[in-house]
Amino acid sequence: MKKIGRTTITGLGAVALLGAVAAYTLVPAGPRPADGELPTGTSVAVDADLPALRGLDPALLAAVRAAAADARARGVDLRITSGWRSPAYQQRLLDDAVTRYGTLDLARRYVNTPERSTHVSGRAVDVGPTDAADWLGRNGARYGLCQVYANEMWHFELLTAPGGTCPEQLPDAAG
Repeated sequence: MKKIGRTTITGLGAVALLGAVAAYTLVPAGPRPADGELPTGTSVAVDADLPALRGLDPALLAAVRAAAADARARGVDLRITSGWRSPAYQQRLLDDAVTRYGTLDLARRYVNTPERSTHVSGRAVDVGPTDAADWLGRNGARYGLCQVYANEMWHFELLTAPGGTCPEQLPDAAG
């Protein structure tokens, strides 16, 4: 017998209900930090000790931290919205994009495959909020940081020497 609120369930129904509840408690809910995932709609400081930052290329992380310090001195709070991602997390993002946009071709404009993603290799970082992404878009080359995709103002990679010239942006993640 199992009592839930004002309802009492007896016999096999109670056993089935408890089994279903136990099954749901075994599935992890929410973000999976070990995969590099951050909670949706959140950001972290550039010095956070999380897999999403620890998995980044050390030179990229150093450049982002230097840029964030200079941005902060100018009143801009540059934060990380996404960094390193495991292949499994990248695949979940791609699967979600296919569901959202209807086809793999459309989804690929916004999300790369795990095999092609520079997030998976630790060579890309997404920044926010919007004013910070705008600041980095205008000043990133000073640190070697370049906006890669014209349709993603938040996505940066280390693509030039500090003070160099960034390559022309690609239209989107599909290239």
